[in-house]
Amino acid sequence: MPIIVFIRHGETDWNAEGRFQGQRDIPLNARGRLQAQRNGRVLIGRMPEAAAFDFVASPLERTRQTMEIARGAMGLDPSAYRLDPILKEITFGNWEGYTAPELEARWPDQVTAREGDKWGFVPPLGESYQMLSIRIEGWLSRLERDTVVVSHGGVCRVLRGLLLGLDSDTTPNLDVPQDRIFVWNGTARWL
Repeated sequence: MPIIVFIRHGETDWNAEGRFQGQRDIPLNARGRLQAQRNGRVLIGRMPEAAAFDFVASPLERTRQTMEIARGAMGLDPSAYRLDPILKEITFGNWEGYTAPELEARWPDQVTAREGDKWGFVPPLGESYQMLSIRIEGWLSRLERDTVVVSHGGVCRVLRGLLLGLDSDTTPNLDVPQDRIFVWNGTARWL
């Protein structure tokens, strides 16, 4: 299997406010831009060979911004990467834009159902982690080159779950920092 270097997009205002972003197109904030610069500098410093990898990102604005800032920090052409819509974040449907307390006040029964089965729960007009896992498993099965990916927290959770053979209770609860880089080369490590 090729080496996978996974960078989660930098922070957005919605991340800072605890809002479910899903596939809403929210830009990076100032902290997110600094995180993207940090990740680019760390990657080129710790894995200089990554400069020759394939680079692919989710088409959402926050991931494109992160990719371009990180590539610039690596001394690479910021625009020389591909987009892949398969790498979009899990969609939370009607829940997008709400915080957890707002969801609890508006749809308490659905929040309770999600707490009971975070893997299989589908928000109204949304997607479950199980559904996202199928999408990412298909992408992973077609991966042919060592690749730097810039995508989202939910995507990183299911990718790590697939690579590490984690169960459906653990996978959707994995922490995905925005100022660290996940590397898979047969074993997992963080930069």
